[in-house]
Amino acid sequence: MMRWKSGRKSTNVDDRRGQSAGIGGMGSGLLNFIPMLVRTKTGRIMLLIGVVVFVGSRMLGIDLLPLILGGSESTTSSAPPELSPAEKEMGDFVAVVLADTEDTWKAIFQQAGGVYREPTLVLFTSRVNSACGMATAAVGPFYCPGDQRLYIDLSFFQDLKNRHDAPGDFAQAYVIAHEVGHHVQTLMGISEEVRQAGRGRSQAEVNALSVKQELQADCFAGVWGHAANTERQILDPGDLEEALNAATAIGDDRLQQEAGRGVVPDSFTHGSSAQRVEWFRRGFESGEVASCDTFAGIPD
Repeated sequence: MMRWKSGRKSTNVDDRRGQSAGIGGMGSGLLNFIPMLVRTKTGRIMLLIGVVVFVGSRMLGIDLLPLILGGSESTTSSAPPELSPAEKEMGDFVAVVLADTEDTWKAIFQQAGGVYREPTLVLFTSRVNSACGMATAAVGPFYCPGDQRLYIDLSFFQDLKNRHDAPGDFAQAYVIAHEVGHHVQTLMGISEEVRQAGRGRSQAEVNALSVKQELQADCFAGVWGHAANTERQILDPGDLEEALNAATAIGDDRLQQEAGRGVVPDSFTHGSSAQRVEWFRRGFESGEVASCDTFAGIPD
């Protein structure tokens, strides 16, 4: 059990749990239509009539906003939802883990003469809109380089425990640290190099590059784990095994087997269970970014 409760909480958490992904349906269509109305005299008159009707209805105690926006299900909640004590504690846990990664990477970047730009972690329910497009909880936790944000539906942690038999708070922290690893890759220019290297390549070659990038994020997560363990002593015996168990559970070969499909290495995008364990362990044992050069070769 991680000793996290006395840790600093990051201020870079955007908690959208219980809120919808934003305005949609009829509402978004009408909002997009307004600029077209003001271009003509007739349109401006129609818009003025609409405003008068809306204001008048409000004075009479009638709220037309849900109708205009296409129903309450398509609007973003203005008030934060009431969270259970367990949900609040999970939000606190995530904020403390994120803060600890901030402390680790800030120190590493300073030692290298650089500046670490902290990412924002977005907590969402069911679906979320990001600079990388709309995504559902089914895609799992992800990092979007377009807005430099991490996105997590915390129900993934229940899946990790129940579906993949990988419980434990350090298993959950590993997932967060892995996504932070992708942010580090973006700041270092690695993500862009991988994208450029994939141009004109076959799908199998692009997948191989993706595996190297994902394994490096695992190794970076291990680098954070090393600092959390040796510098701040927030880990207990058994925590490392939780992370290694999680890395094993979400290896491409394990997931393909669980889905009842044959194991196809050329289709891997994150790496096998053995590879993920190996690279997380490398980072955890060394605590050195230099030990995370997955692009020099992938272990069998």
